[in-house]
Amino acid sequence: MEYGKGELPPYSAVVAPDRRRRWSARRSRSVKLFALACLVFIVYAQWRQVESRPKRSSESRLSIEKLNEDARACSKLRSKPQDPIGPGRERNARYVDGHKPTLIKNATIWIGEPAEGTSTEDARAGKGFSWIHADVLLEYGLIKEVRKGIDASSLSSDTLIWDAKGRQLTSGIIDMHSHAGVDSLPGLVGNDDTNEMGSNITPYVRSIDGLNIFDHQIQVIKSGGVTTSLVLPGSSNNIGGEAFVIKHAVGALDGRNETSIADLLADPDRTWRYIKMACGENSKRTYGLVGEHGPTSRLGESWEFRHAFEQAAKLLQAQDDWCTEAESVGVEQMNRYLPQDLKWETLVAVLRGQVHVNTHCYTVPDLEAFVDHTNEFKFPIRAFHHAHQTFLVPEILKRAYGDTPPASALFADNMWYKAEAYIGSEYAGKILYENGLTPIYVSDNPVLNAQHVVFEAAKAFGYGLPYHAALAAVTTAPAERLGLGQRLGKVKPGFDADIVVWDSDPLSVGAAPVQVWIDGTAQFDDPVELKKPFTAPPNTPPEISAVADEAVLASDLILTGVSNSFLSPEFQPGSYGQNSTVAISRGRIICVGVCEAELETASKLGTRTVSLQNGYLTRPFTVFGSLLGLNAIDAEQDTDNGGSPDVFSRGIDGLAFETKKLRYAAKYGVTRAISAPKYSGQGTHQGTSVGFRTAAKHSLEEGAIFADDVAVHYTLDLSAKRGSTSVSNAVNSLRHKLLEAAAADISANTTTPDPYTEAAFLAKVVSGSLPLAVTVHSADAIAALLKVKKTVDNAITSSRGNGGISLVIIGGAESFLLADELAAANVGVVLSPLLSYRQGWDQRRALTGAPLTNGTAVDRLVAAGVRVAVGIEEDWLVRDVGLLAGIAYKNSQGELSEKDALDLVSDNVYEILGLDGSDDAREFVVFEGNPLEIGSRVRAVGGGVGDEVTVFV
Repeated sequence: MEYGKGELPPYSAVVAPDRRRRWSARRSRSVKLFALACLVFIVYAQWRQVESRPKRSSESRLSIEKLNEDARACSKLRSKPQDPIGPGRERNARYVDGHKPTLIKNATIWIGEPAEGTSTEDARAGKGFSWIHADVLLEYGLIKEVRKGIDASSLSSDTLIWDAKGRQLTSGIIDMHSHAGVDSLPGLVGNDDTNEMGSNITPYVRSIDGLNIFDHQIQVIKSGGVTTSLVLPGSSNNIGGEAFVIKHAVGALDGRNETSIADLLADPDRTWRYIKMACGENSKRTYGLVGEHGPTSRLGESWEFRHAFEQAAKLLQAQDDWCTEAESVGVEQMNRYLPQDLKWETLVAVLRGQVHVNTHCYTVPDLEAFVDHTNEFKFPIRAFHHAHQTFLVPEILKRAYGDTPPASALFADNMWYKAEAYIGSEYAGKILYENGLTPIYVSDNPVLNAQHVVFEAAKAFGYGLPYHAALAAVTTAPAERLGLGQRLGKVKPGFDADIVVWDSDPLSVGAAPVQVWIDGTAQFDDPVELKKPFTAPPNTPPEISAVADEAVLASDLILTGVSNSFLSPEFQPGSYGQNSTVAISRGRIICVGVCEAELETASKLGTRTVSLQNGYLTRPFTVFGSLLGLNAIDAEQDTDNGGSPDVFSRGIDGLAFETKKLRYAAKYGVTRAISAPKYSGQGTHQGTSVGFRTAAKHSLEEGAIFADDVAVHYTLDLSAKRGSTSVSNAVNSLRHKLLEAAAADISANTTTPDPYTEAAFLAKVVSGSLPLAVTVHSADAIAALLKVKKTVDNAITSSRGNGGISLVIIGGAESFLLADELAAANVGVVLSPLLSYRQGWDQRRALTGAPLTNGTAVDRLVAAGVRVAVGIEEDWLVRDVGLLAGIAYKNSQGELSEKDALDLVSDNVYEILGLDGSDDAREFVVFEGNPLEIGSRVRAVGGGVGDEVTVFV
C-alpha cells in the first residue's frame, strides 16, 4: 500500500505476529484482553506524544531573543522600500552642522521638469522646458528656494553670496555606471577591486567593501560636474554583487566631518539596494574552462543565472513558510530559527523587489534571455547597461515589461571593441526615446573618463536626441532609476543641494563647471575658470537639424550656403564667404565662390544640388596612431593584424580594407589614416606605419596608399617591460640600435638585399628620411628619449658631418612637463588621448583641465611652441575627431583659432611627420554647421580615390 509523502501508515496496516500454536478459547480470550489493553496503552502514549510535540520547542534550548529577532525580520522581509521623500524635509540627512547657507544670484536655471500644467505627451515632446532666470537658496543641505529676486538682506547674516553672472545652472550630473574607487586610477594591481573572481556567481560581495576613498579620480570626476555615481562591481561575473550610490565629497576638504566610505553614501538610510549582473562575453571568457567548469557559452550562462535564482527562490519560500508558521502558532512554539543564508540573501531580496537590478546586456539574445529570467523568477529590472542593441528591440522590452520597461544605459558612440559591441548605433538614444523608452548616458569609468560623462549626453543631442531628453539622461532619468528621483536630478525646493554652474551650455563642446556644490557646500576653494565668451542660452532648448545619413555617390555636385572654407587660397570664397557655392566635377572641386558658369551648367544637366545652412569646407581629418586598417573588432584576434614585442613589421603588409571602422571613418570626415602594427596591445606600436585612404577597397586601388612607410615606431610606455623586462633596458636597446645604424658606413654599401628589415629602416631614420615615432607617456621616459636623441645626433654629426633624427612622441600625457625641452629639440607630439585622466602610473601627472588645472597638455605645448597634433587612442573615436579639435579650441582661451584647431587633426600631422598634405581639389569634407561644435553634419566627402564624391542626404 502507498502513502502520501511524510504520512504515517494507518494502524490497520500493522501486521500481527504469526502464531504457530493453537490456543484454548479461554487463553485466547485472556490474550485478546491483554492485547486490547496494550493497544489502548499504545494509543494513549501516542496521543500524549503527539499532543506534547508542539510544546517541545518551548522546552528546547533555542534562544527566545533570537526567535523574536527572527519574527521581527519577517516584517522587514515582506516590506518593499518606497523612494525616499525629498520635498517636505527640513534638512538633508547628509548635512554637516555649521555649514553656512549659500545664495546663488543671477543664474540661468534648468529646473529639470516642464512648466506646471504641461501634459505628459507635450512634456515628452519637449514642450514646457526652458531655461529660467532666478536665484537659488541652499540651506541645511537642501535647495530651499528657487525664484527671482531673493533678497539677501532677509537671510541670515552668515549667508554666502555667489554671483552666477547669468551662467547656466543645473542639478549635479549623475553617472549611473561607474567603477570609481574600486577600479582606482592610476591602475595598479594592489588597488584593483573591481571583480571578485573567486566564483562566477557572487551576489554576496559588495562594492562598498573595496571602495578606495582616496582614489583621485573621485575628485577628477567631480570636476566635470558629476556629484553622484552608482559604483558597481565589474562585469566579469554573471552576478557580480551589490552596488552603492555615492556622492563625490570626501573628507574635510570637501566639507565632510569625517573621512569614511559610509559618509559617501548618497542615502544614509540605504532605502534601496542595488545589484550588478552581466550577460554575454565576459563571464564565459573569464570562468569557462572546457571539460572542467562553465560557463563556456551563453547557454551555460543562462543555467548559471537560473540555478542561482532557484536557490534564492527556495530560501525565500522557506523564510515565508517560517514566518507564516511563527505567526500562526507563536514564536515561542518554533523549534527552528528563521532560515538564512548569507550567500543567497541578496538574491532573495532581489526576488522580493527590494533591490534595483542593473544588468549588463549588449545583444538581442542576451536581452531576450534575461527577459526570460525575470519572467520565470518574477523580479523587475531597472536598467540594461551597455545596452547596444536595445534600440533594435524596443517592442520586446515594452511587451515584456509593460508600463515600466528598463532604461538603456549607454555610451553615445563607443563600440566595436568586442564582438557584442560590434552592432550598435550612435542614434540609439534617439530611436529609444522615439519609441517611448528611456536612454541614460554613462561612463563605465575608467572605460570612459566620467569627468566628461555630460559630453556623452551632448553627443547624443548631436545625434538627434531632443535637448531636454539628453540633459535628463544624466540628471533626472538616472535619479529616477536609482529610486532617488524625489531628491536628485532637479533644481527644486526640497531636493538635495547638488548644483553645478557651467562656463557654457552643458551640452556644448568643452563645457566645464565654474563651481560645484554637494549638499550645499562648494567643492572648489579656488577653481580655475576658463576665459570664454559668454553667450546667453535661448529660453527654449535648441534643436538639431534632421540626420542626413543616407549615402549616395555623385561625380558632379553643387553645394550652396558655404560660409567658411579652410582649404588652400585657390579654394577660398573671397568676398562671397557667407553664402558661397562649391562646384564639383568628376569628384574634384572646380569652383568656390559665386560659380555662375558652373551653376548654369549644373542647371542644364540636372546636377544634384545640396543647400546648406552655415556650410564649412575643410581639409579631411587624418588619424595617426590608431589601429584603423589593422583591426576590425578590438578584442577578436581573427579580425586583428596582431603584433608582438619580438616582431618588427610593416603596416602596409597587414592592411585590411572595407571594415565597419573604415566606413565610419570616411563617413565622419576621416579620409586618411596612418597606422602601425601593435607592439603588444591597443595604443602600442612597433614597425613602420602606413598612410592610406579609408574609402579605398583594397591596397592596389589607385590612391589607396599615399605613403608605404611613414615612420619607424617603438613603444616605451609601461608595456615596454613585456618585451624588454624593464623600461631602462628598452631605452638602452633603442639607443644601441640607433647608434649601430649611425655608425654604419653608408658609402660602403648603398644597397641591401632586403630593404625592409628593421636595420634598413633604422638606417633611414638616422639619415633623416624617416621619422622615429615613439609611444610614451611618462615625462621621465620622454626625458630619457631626449637624451638618446642628443647622443645619436652627436654620433651622426661625428660620422657624417651633419644631420640628426626626427623624433615624434605619440601619447604624451606628461609631455607638457618638458614642453620647453621638446620645443628646443624640435620634437613633435601627437597627443593620444587628447585629455589624459591618469589611467596608468606613467600618466599620473597628467593635467585634467578646469576647474582643477589651468589648461591641459595641448595648451602648455602650444604655448611653448611645440608642434602638436591630436590622435585617437581607440578606433571608435573616428566619429569624434572634429569634436576633439573643438575641445582644444573652446578651452584654449583664445590661443587657438578655428583653423589652428582643425590643423591639429589634419595639417599638423603632416608637418610633424614630414609628409606632403592632401590635394585640396580631391580630398575635402563639407559640413553643415561648424565641425568643431555639437550637431554639425557631414554632407559630402571627397575621399581621394575614384572620381566620385560621397553625399549624405
